[in-house]
Amino acid sequence: MPKLKTHSGTKDRVRVTKNGKVRIGHPNKNHFLQKKSAARKRSLRNLSTARGTIAKTLKQKLGA
Repeated sequence: MPKLKTHSGTKDRVRVTKNGKVRIGHPNKNHFLQKKSAARKRSLRNLSTARGTIAKTLKQKLGA
């Protein structure tokens, strides 16, 4: 069976730590930042961790 290509959109948005956790950045952090409050931008800065079936699907798309 041929090797599967990694999903490009997932590759840009998600990363897997060396312990196998799936880290995802928050949306709404790219543009129109001037009208967002500083507190909102700070909270968007932190990465969130995907768990369960979502993490499993993301790892499968990354080929990890």
